[in-house]
Amino acid sequence: MGKQKRANSALRRFIMTIVFLTVTMIVAAGCGKETSGDSGKLRVTATTGMIADVAQNIGGEYAEVSGLMGPGIDPHLYKASQGDVKKLDDADVIFYNGLHLEGKMGEMFESLEKRKPTVAISSYLKEEQLHSDPQAGSGMHDPHIWFNVKLWISAAEVIRDTFVEKDPEHADYYKEQATAYIAKLEELDAYAKEQIASIPEERRILVTAHDAFGYFGSAYGLTVTGLQGMNTMSEYGSKDVSTLRDFLVENKIKAVFIESSVPKKSIESVIEGARQLGHEVTIGGELFSDAMGDAGTEEGTYIGMVRHNVDTIVAALK
Repeated sequence: MGKQKRANSALRRFIMTIVFLTVTMIVAAGCGKETSGDSGKLRVTATTGMIADVAQNIGGEYAEVSGLMGPGIDPHLYKASQGDVKKLDDADVIFYNGLHLEGKMGEMFESLEKRKPTVAISSYLKEEQLHSDPQAGSGMHDPHIWFNVKLWISAAEVIRDTFVEKDPEHADYYKEQATAYIAKLEELDAYAKEQIASIPEERRILVTAHDAFGYFGSAYGLTVTGLQGMNTMSEYGSKDVSTLRDFLVENKIKAVFIESSVPKKSIESVIEGARQLGHEVTIGGELFSDAMGDAGTEEGTYIGMVRHNVDTIVAALK
């Protein structure tokens, strides 16, 4: 009996040792996973590629930036996926455009801002800096503020100040990054003014698939019109097509532009209508309006996107 008791006791000690070692290994593995998964960087989620690009330029080595809407995506019609919801939940900071650009995500932002910094990058702009959107009703504004580079500098300042507040330890770094990036935006603004000014004044008419370039036109001296309104959720009909067709014919406009995030069949119907009236119109090129180009290309950055648009417009209209 004594031998049996000693054997049982030894077995219990052996089992307890195994259990202890197993638990220790699990805890250690869990701690190790947590440490390796936590880079110490701010986790930032931005809605559009344009916002994500600015956030990455300012956040630099202290920010991990994830964008929800890739190339060719229309933010007016965008609905968040389950993967997007997780990115938003996991983020330390969320940036969105505001001015109802992300129209289907408004309630989500209202909920998130109760738990974490959820910031509209248009929040520093004043009423007099914004264009109204007559089709959307009183108090509604054109959300395409990134096409006036001066206004986009304000977006960079919003992002800078949010990073400084959220991560004061690296405040000087964020300020330096923002200063360097804003200097590049100032150069871009000057480039756009110089290039557009090279187009003969009577040819400075920009016709696109939807009315996204209003800020661009007012900033750089172009008359701008589109087949659809400022929001692609608005439908266009035969009257809109015939009105724009007549505008092209009357003003002897030779080139119109398609957009990467809007189906080109809409503008093609206008071109065909003008052709039937004996007026030939060509597609002057593809512009990036509500989304940037592919990652890894020049057009996949905000500055590269704007330069591409400027160069494409000048080449077609000049």
